[in-house]
Amino acid sequence: MGLPLFSVFDTVRELGWTGAVELFRNGLALGSLYALIALGYTMVYGILKLLNFAHGDVYMVGAFIGFGVLNAFGGSPAPTIAILPLIVLMFVVAMLGAGVLGVVIERFAYRPLRGSPRLTLLITALGVSFFLQNSMLLLFGAQFRSYQSFQLGSDNPAAFEPGPLFEPVFTIAGVNFQRIQLVVLATSIALMVALTLLVAKTTLGKAIRATAFDHEAAAMMGIDVNRVIAATFFIGSVLAGAAGVMFGLMFSQINHFMGFYAGLKGFTAAVVGGIGSIPGAMLGGLLVGLVESYAQGYLGGQWSDIAVFAILIIVLLVRPTGLLGARAIQKV
Repeated sequence: MGLPLFSVFDTVRELGWTGAVELFRNGLALGSLYALIALGYTMVYGILKLLNFAHGDVYMVGAFIGFGVLNAFGGSPAPTIAILPLIVLMFVVAMLGAGVLGVVIERFAYRPLRGSPRLTLLITALGVSFFLQNSMLLLFGAQFRSYQSFQLGSDNPAAFEPGPLFEPVFTIAGVNFQRIQLVVLATSIALMVALTLLVAKTTLGKAIRATAFDHEAAAMMGIDVNRVIAATFFIGSVLAGAAGVMFGLMFSQINHFMGFYAGLKGFTAAVVGGIGSIPGAMLGGLLVGLVESYAQGYLGGQWSDIAVFAILIIVLLVRPTGLLGARAIQKV
């Protein structure tokens, strides 16, 4: 079924400037999540040349851990502790849990096969992904789980009044920017900046860059390569865990299959930006989020995935190294 050109123009006119700003807001928030996932892909690829397709499912597990913490303290709309400490605790536990899971995956699934052909590692990554998906399916069932974040902390949940996370903070062109969207964007930027500084300024960051450049030379210089690789998996998985909690808080519903599509979008973002490049992963994530948001708004939801993967194909044809891949200064 084709999409008549005039219908696209009609949609643009109907949505107007307000619609464009709203789609931009949504795209930035969604792209921030993709950027965090893409950073995990790009870090692991930079140090092992491995496409870790299980990374999206680590993100899914992080979302479920956050859901578990929320329900352990009474759940929405009236948790047993204040909302701010609860959300901080959700982030901390989910990030640590996802980080430990990433280390376990590296230790028992990838490290024994480190000298094997890349195809073997790729198949193993897919196997780990299916294992995590089906494990969560067996543990929690196929039904969607809901954070019910819209009413979290609401004074009048019976009237479906929003909680503090969904209260508008300011308005631009008639579009409300809600607190949760600003939290997601600010948290994502803070984590990206923290990762950039860690890689550029710390001893661990120097060890990561050295190991990514040459494993054998790094080992000869006294760097514990296994520990550095494990740390890289931990850091990337921590970012995925944070993204999982933010997805749950912003979109509420989670399920065992959510990591598959998010992982594909995160991988696309990493490739578009230049896999192996930290700034490229950030740029690619935001670009993918904006393209998906505008495609949903102007073309319809059935076209959003087509638009995203069309961008991937175009970038690979025009610039195979990605937008920032050729001139990336830091490769981890």
